[in-house]
Amino acid sequence: MDSLVRVEAVSKIYPRVHKPRERMQAFTSLLLGRQPAHGATVLSDINLDVVRGQSLGIIGENGAGKSTLLKLLTGVIQPTQGRVVVHGNTAAMLELGAGFQPDFSGMDNVRMKASLMGLTNKELKERMHDILEFADIGEYIYEPVKHYSSGMVVRLGFAVITACRPDLLITDEVLAVGDESFQKKCIQWIQRFVEQGGTLLLVSHSMYVVQKLCQKALWIHSGKVEQYGDVFPVTQAYLAWHETRLAKEKKLRIQATGEGAYYRIEGLSLEGAIDGQPPAFAMGDTLKVELQIYSPDDRPPVGVVGVVRADGTPVYGVISDNEGISPVKLADHYYRFRLQFTDISLLPGSYNLRGHSMDPEGVRLFDTQELVFTITGNTKEVGYIRLPHYWSD
Repeated sequence: MDSLVRVEAVSKIYPRVHKPRERMQAFTSLLLGRQPAHGATVLSDINLDVVRGQSLGIIGENGAGKSTLLKLLTGVIQPTQGRVVVHGNTAAMLELGAGFQPDFSGMDNVRMKASLMGLTNKELKERMHDILEFADIGEYIYEPVKHYSSGMVVRLGFAVITACRPDLLITDEVLAVGDESFQKKCIQWIQRFVEQGGTLLLVSHSMYVVQKLCQKALWIHSGKVEQYGDVFPVTQAYLAWHETRLAKEKKLRIQATGEGAYYRIEGLSLEGAIDGQPPAFAMGDTLKVELQIYSPDDRPPVGVVGVVRADGTPVYGVISDNEGISPVKLADHYYRFRLQFTDISLLPGSYNLRGHSMDPEGVRLFDTQELVFTITGNTKEVGYIRLPHYWSD
């Protein structure tokens, strides 16, 4: 396979330079070719191999080290340890206005940027119309770039890239500042670029964009590779982790307020669950739920079972009383509900099965328990559930 990008055991450490002594230590380490004695480790032991024609999405929370990795790939900064090798012509959009001279006009900047990217004067003259048409900023092309909005800067920068047709395109979330029509235009161009054999490295917080444009995904967490592989499993794992983190924060807030458990839940189980590991189900499977409730006055309680996203967004729920269902009495004060969700239409992601106990009148909520589970599958549908549909003429 033709390797275009290779990252071998790369680490990046930024030394502390807040105090004169720290600056001297950092300078001495640099002269002696040593690692900084004290500093912030941004990336640690990153290995990556991207072949020609591959599209890779780099994902992770803010501060994970994604942008630092792209700067290493483009040569903006050098690794503290390891080696970065990039073959072929590279075009990068890492920061707004990068490579533009703010006091020069847009036209002058186009000429300079195109020249730096290897276009000859003849090639630039032939492609200038396409550049101006793609940027679509009108007479502002003759104005100084410092007068441009952030969206106009992105338009101009990306328009030059489309004319240069690089082997490797690297972009870091800059398209997020463009308007919707321009984003669509860029995504369509990137799709054609990849289909024609171009190589893409894309940093984005939009899992929809990553799934749409990329074949592979790299999840970086706290400066280390958390997961690498095909785009769907990696992005789904990242979404599950992110939503679980939000759910934990919400749960802590709820616990801080305190809540009674008069009709308390004695057990909430999901068939297929293993202690310490959230169960996984494929789209179309059946969820078999069991909810056990303690009733202090030995009256049959009301049970509620629902599914929510890990971030707390409700998806679906049922109340036993509304459906005329009474629990099975297991022993004095103990009751059981069993429920099956058949042919589940949930889209891939992380979910919580939530059980509630209510008084026999179904008026007051007393207790809540949750179980985490995941839905797997390869689909580009968006939302929470799949709705039956068909396309017609």
